[in-house]
Amino acid sequence: MPSEFSVRRARTTDVPRILELIEPLVQSRILLGKERVVLYEAVQEFRVAEAADGELLGCGALHVMWEDLGEVRTLAAADSWRGAGIGHAILDRLEQDALELGLTRLFCLTFETEFFGRHGFTPIGEGVVPPDVYAELVRSTDDGVAEFLDLARVKQNTLGNTRMLKTLV
Repeated sequence: MPSEFSVRRARTTDVPRILELIEPLVQSRILLGKERVVLYEAVQEFRVAEAADGELLGCGALHVMWEDLGEVRTLAAADSWRGAGIGHAILDRLEQDALELGLTRLFCLTFETEFFGRHGFTPIGEGVVPPDVYAELVRSTDDGVAEFLDLARVKQNTLGNTRMLKTLV
């Protein structure tokens, strides 16, 4: 196992490996599955951890939801690399990206509450956005936004997961 890795912007050529990385987590119902076309459409949101030999070790995405709000999506590390700081490094990079975009809050929907809790995320309830923002967000067709709002149409996605939020500034 190489000891050094770097985090970089994902490229379209990374999509097949991203699918391989997340598939075991999809099968064990930790992550929601994503179609290949969806990953290509969102490749600019992804960062990947790469070993010196070019092996992809992890991935994660930042999706902008609103003026001040983003979501951390599809954060995963290769099985053999869990606990080696891959998720931490990718999450740090996604937080830097969020700040560069002007975001001040990050949302995640996760089973990994201890990991995200160690990184400053806390569970949330209702009323996280003002009613006028809620009225705008509810118009989105994005499932991640619906999960953030805890809408009934995505309840099957959220069963057992915890909705968490982190304030960046």
